[in-house]
Amino acid sequence: MQSIDIEAINQQIYIDSAFVEKLNEETSKVIVGQHHMIERLMLGLLAKGHVLLEGLPGLAKTLAIKTLSSAVDAKFQRIQFTPDLLPADIVGTMIYNQGKNEFTVRQGPIFANFILADEINRAPAKVQSALLEAMQERQVTIGRQTFKLEEPFLVLATQNPIEQEGTYPLPEAQTDRFMLKVKISYPNKEEEREIVRRNMSDEGFGKVSSIVKPEDILKARKSVRKVYMDEKIEQYILDIVFATRQPQEYGLSNLQPLINYGGSPRASINLALASKAYAFLKRRGYVIPEDVRAICHDVLRHRIGLTYEAEAENISQEDIINRILNTVEVP
Repeated sequence: MQSIDIEAINQQIYIDSAFVEKLNEETSKVIVGQHHMIERLMLGLLAKGHVLLEGLPGLAKTLAIKTLSSAVDAKFQRIQFTPDLLPADIVGTMIYNQGKNEFTVRQGPIFANFILADEINRAPAKVQSALLEAMQERQVTIGRQTFKLEEPFLVLATQNPIEQEGTYPLPEAQTDRFMLKVKISYPNKEEEREIVRRNMSDEGFGKVSSIVKPEDILKARKSVRKVYMDEKIEQYILDIVFATRQPQEYGLSNLQPLINYGGSPRASINLALASKAYAFLKRRGYVIPEDVRAICHDVLRHRIGLTYEAEAENISQEDIINRILNTVEVP
């Protein structure tokens, strides 16, 4: 009986995920390569999670986010984070209306579907914190009034890893609010050749059409929750996360002096949700271990704290995650 149910779910997900290929086609009109980044942005969109992009300048982070928002026919706002930014510049403020002799609310750029928080680590802590209520509670408080944010609501933040002067690194409690931390790499030689040719051509890049409505995304999110996850996959996710906290119990005693702290329960929740969303993107109605392994680095890399010993030995979060994935038994 269970297999019949899974088959029905599989067929339904295959129908519901039809727009994924169209979205990929639209974004490829503007973005050359960077499939990993586009896929992770879609994961965040479908799993209702925010995404932190880390990469060098010029790797199309801003362009990718803007292109995706155009294809989804959603409101897009770009906020350039700078050291002199104030919380009111993000959420809005109270303005005195002389004619009515009263204060009225002027909403800030946070009132949109897609928020690009560009170079988020350039703004001080109070501005970063102003973003937290919006990200976590999906609401904004201005004065005594609280406003619900329109769904879908997605914060896509970027940070430059090479410049530390004049930056305010995000505290662990804030990075934990992001479902995924995605590292962006350089395009390969063929992709870069195509980028150069498009930029030199009169035709340039194609125009993106709005092929998906916000309500389609909300419907897809409900479908993502219906993707079947077996108890063995749930146990696999828990084993991976618990191995970051108690590595000695998984035959990884050599990792214990390298890990300062492991993934929180948010890590388990987001790993499960992102696995379901990944299966949805692959147009499947059930999660397999490869789905978990595919997105594991993006979910965990900002949730594992390294000790001084690990930093001294040049061991990164990626190295630790690789060791865990190579050791924890796959169902």
